[in-house]
Parts: sequence; C-alpha cells; structure tokens
Amino acid sequence: MEVEVKLRLQDASAYRQLTSILSPFHSKTLHQENLFFDTPTNTLSSQLSVLRLRFLNKDARCIVSLKSKPTLVDGVSRVAEDEEELDPCSARACVEDPVRLGKIESRILKRVKEEFGVGEEVGFVCLGGFENKREVFNWKNLKLEVDETKYGFGICYELECESEDPDGVKKLLEEFLKENGIGYSYSKMTKFAVFRSGKLP
Repeated sequence: MEVEVKLRLQDASAYRQLTSILSPFHSKTLHQENLFFDTPTNTLSSQLSVLRLRFLNKDARCIVSLKSKPTLVDGVSRVAEDEEELDPCSARACVEDPVRLGKIESRILKRVKEEFGVGEEVGFVCLGGFENKREVFNWKNLKLEVDETKYGFGICYELECESEDPDGVKKLLEEFLKENGIGYSYSKMTKFAVFRSGKLP
C-alpha cells in the first residue's frame, strides 16, 4: 500500500516560490512521460485499476505499474501499487502497438492477465497520458516531490510526500507552506483522474 500526502499548489507562482525555498535541498529532476492502458471495454478502470507505463528522462528507464482501489481523502492518498522495470525499447514498441503488451515477459502483465482476464485475445488500447516534471528534495528526513504536470488542457502543480505517518507529515507541510505564504489546497483527484476528466480541478 502506497500512502502519500498530496497538496495541490495554487498556481505557477506558488510552485516557483516553493521550489526556490527548497532549492538548497534539491536532489534531482525527473522528466516523466506517463501513458495509460486499458482494454477497449475499460476492464481495468471498471474495477478501479490503472495500468501505467512511465518513461523516465526520455527513454533512459521505463517502469510499468498496476495501481488499484485508490482513495484520496483530505490530501492523503492510499493505493495498492505494484511496479517493475521494463526494457524501454520493448515498452516503447508497446506504445506504438498496444497489443504487444499482452506478449511481453512481465510479472505485472501476467498479473493483469490472471486477475482481469486481459491478454493477447482481448488486447490493450493506449488511453494517452501526460508529461510530468518532478523536482525531488531531501528536506527534514523527508523526500518531497514537487510536480509540474502538463496535460493537453492545462498545467497543474502538486507537492507529494510518501510516508507511513501521513497525518504528521501533512501537518508539518501545511505549517511550512503557511509560514511561507504559499497557496495550496488538499488534492481531491489523482493525476489519472484529472487526465480522464479532461479539465483542471
């Protein structure tokens, strides 16, 4: 179970202010391309599951993940997540021809086949996706991720932090944002939900 605090930053100005204040703690920048897959009849999403290919820093790495039964309440996200590395070239070929997903050697794709009955016969379709620039900071023994997410219909900014103590971390982050006058609100939708809705929250 992945548990994260998710706070939506008010606008580009809040994003710039936050990343500027956190700059002494900067660890790395990740350029992510997130693409989502389902069957033509939405087999996965109808069972509250999402299959994602994430390409990192162009095609340096690719991670396939299966997320299931997400909840997002008061800025705390909980989701069952399983992920593994894929060969980026093979994964890119699957984007061009999603049917290939049912044929590649992958523990997660095997799970999808067994649990959802999705394989070569049913086939996958690519739903599209979005790009995300993730700035990672090591701050007060926490790994903070500040995202600039570019959808086809606009840009969103978000602060995320994975933790086993989400309420304590949320309190700490809220105090920090308020002290620095950075506008925020609790995230109410996952990035995938925003993407599927076709409009900014």
